[in-house]
Amino acid sequence: MEADRAVSALGALAHENRLAVFRLLVQAGSDGMAAGAIAETVNLPNSSLSFHLAHLTRAGLIQQERRSRSLIYTADYAAMTALVGYLTENCCGGAPCMADTICGSEISTQRTNRNAP
Repeated sequence: MEADRAVSALGALAHENRLAVFRLLVQAGSDGMAAGAIAETVNLPNSSLSFHLAHLTRAGLIQQERRSRSLIYTADYAAMTALVGYLTENCCGGAPCMADTICGSEISTQRTNRNAP
């Protein structure tokens, strides 16, 4: 993934409503969700939802497909994986690591030490 695509994707996710919509679509899986169901679930008016869906689509994080008379939105898992990969490609200084074991332990230790008296 190129830096400009990562910036675009992160910018799209840097809004509470768009992040909620994206997470909802990730949970929905490959079946996706109709715009009306998304609006109802995240409690957004259709006009606001349309704006946020367009932003996520331009960023390449979601896809839209017409099924019969409905527009169905799905998360683009390849784009999500590419973004996470871009963010973590230099994890642990480029040394092989298991993020949950090594990086997670370091983060957990740092948090614990910050909270220590």
